[in-house]
Amino acid sequence: MQIVAEQIRHQMAGASWIRKMFEKGIELKKQVGADNVFDFSLGNPDIPPPAKLRDAMIRLADDVVKPMGVGYCPNSGYPPFRSALAEHLSRQQQVGLKPEHVIVTCGAAGAITSFFRAVLEPGDEVLVPAPYFVEYGSYCGHFGGVLKAIPSKSHDFTPDFEALEAAVTDKTRVVLFNSPNNPTGAVYSRETVSRLAAWVNGLNEGRERAVFLVADEPYRFLAYDGAEVPPVLPLSPYAVVMGSFSKNLSFAGERIGFVAMSPSMPDASLLSAAITMTVRTLGFVNAPIIGQKLAMELLGESADRSVYDRRREMMCAVLDGAGIRYFRPQGAFYFFPEAPGGDDVAFVDALLKENILAVPGSGFGMKGHFRLSFSVEDRVITGSAEGFKRAAEAYGASA
Repeated sequence: MQIVAEQIRHQMAGASWIRKMFEKGIELKKQVGADNVFDFSLGNPDIPPPAKLRDAMIRLADDVVKPMGVGYCPNSGYPPFRSALAEHLSRQQQVGLKPEHVIVTCGAAGAITSFFRAVLEPGDEVLVPAPYFVEYGSYCGHFGGVLKAIPSKSHDFTPDFEALEAAVTDKTRVVLFNSPNNPTGAVYSRETVSRLAAWVNGLNEGRERAVFLVADEPYRFLAYDGAEVPPVLPLSPYAVVMGSFSKNLSFAGERIGFVAMSPSMPDASLLSAAITMTVRTLGFVNAPIIGQKLAMELLGESADRSVYDRRREMMCAVLDGAGIRYFRPQGAFYFFPEAPGGDDVAFVDALLKENILAVPGSGFGMKGHFRLSFSVEDRVITGSAEGFKRAAEAYGASA
């Protein structure tokens, strides 16, 4: 007797490598003790939120006990926050946004999911440079969309434009990119983003159904060495930006994100109304009201980014010491090194024997690499050094 939908059975069979490693980590910590496990598997921000959060919560306490203090709000977001967010994003994106161009969502994941539900028909294709965040396939697949991963240039993970252009069909509906990138830490340059936008603008000439350029930007705040995360919305009338406060405020559990669209979007009001409806009908109803009010108080604030930069340097030293080749992250809090020996799954298994948890690049659409999150305590990074050396030496790497 079939209990679960076939599509979900298929997704479960290919369950996220991130979650698989997380579950292995739980077992391993029970066996050898948490202090003896070096877990780089999850991108869970561990830096304390900005200190102002405490004062904001105290001020909010009197509001929540009033009638409707924690009641429903409009599906598109708490109106004062939506207005403040539009002003904030206008400065960030260097374009004039009104509240109707912004919808508050349950995290960036809820933003992408609600957007896909609003624009995808069964069989529509979403092009994404690989490697990519693994859940994208499920987000579009729930509504009959097809994720088409296009391998990036391996030396710096920039998009392969020729391959992207060759992948376009009459079913192409969305070009999706993530910068700063999970899992690589790459930041797309202004030149690259401008080229993507110009290409999408050209695709839309003469088409009956728009092709959207979607930028997934939850790590926008976290760029290193002066790297610029260029604005996207001014570059195309078909541009849409997704973001959240999960990483910059260390606020992941509050699930506050947003969709922002170019003010020159054709039928912008219709798209806004459609996404607002899908926020409601997908069961989100509205993003958590307390989280929205707290995020409004903290617009422009950030957790201590210098901690991530320090950990990035520490992780470089560990990988250098093990002779493992890697692309130096320009943003976010991930490394995506080359797997010694070329087999990412085998090398991750070798790391597991050293009580080190990493995620195979196969889970992100690019074999031969593995992902490390350096959103971990310093002791995890330093304590892993000898284990990385032993695993790498077993596969022929040399410092």
